[in-house]
Amino acid sequence: MGEFSKWLLHENQKELFDYLFAIVLNIVFLALIALLLWPLGRATIAFRFTKGYWSFWAAVIVTSSLLVLAQRIFRMDLYSHYDAYVISGLAVSGFLQAGWSAFAALVINDSVAGAPVWVMIVLYAIGVVSTYVASVIVGAFYMGTLYRMVNLALGIVSFIVFSIWPAAGNAIYGWFFDLFELLPDHR
Repeated sequence: MGEFSKWLLHENQKELFDYLFAIVLNIVFLALIALLLWPLGRATIAFRFTKGYWSFWAAVIVTSSLLVLAQRIFRMDLYSHYDAYVISGLAVSGFLQAGWSAFAALVINDSVAGAPVWVMIVLYAIGVVSTYVASVIVGAFYMGTLYRMVNLALGIVSFIVFSIWPAAGNAIYGWFFDLFELLPDHR
């Protein structure tokens, strides 16, 4: 294991490490919330998050691939058109990050009805941590400190906004949630 970890932590393997870290963090998070929510009688939240992360991974992979293709077609790169390259990456990754926050806020808002205050606090904490996990996933595809800082801040702020105003999250991202049937009845 020592040689593998040295190889994986080498600078040449940074992208692979980021992808593997995002996958492992996602799996560990889902397992922990399932174990935490099961005794509270809310294990279905873990299943909804699992289904949501599955769709989120697919959306991130597809959109990042399409963005790379568009950047090649329009010859946007870090050296000749830095501003267009960075702005396009921020726009796409930010839209994805806010989409996850809308999903998490809608799942949590559906689940807190009739719950005691301490359960509500636990559920909203899970929602905030899920936005961090989503920002790690997005950061694996949109590498760079700027993308990671902006997407983490955007994720937390948008989770708070969509928790307070769930109709906004549904209005912006509801079509996607309906497309993949991620939320049973979120209207």
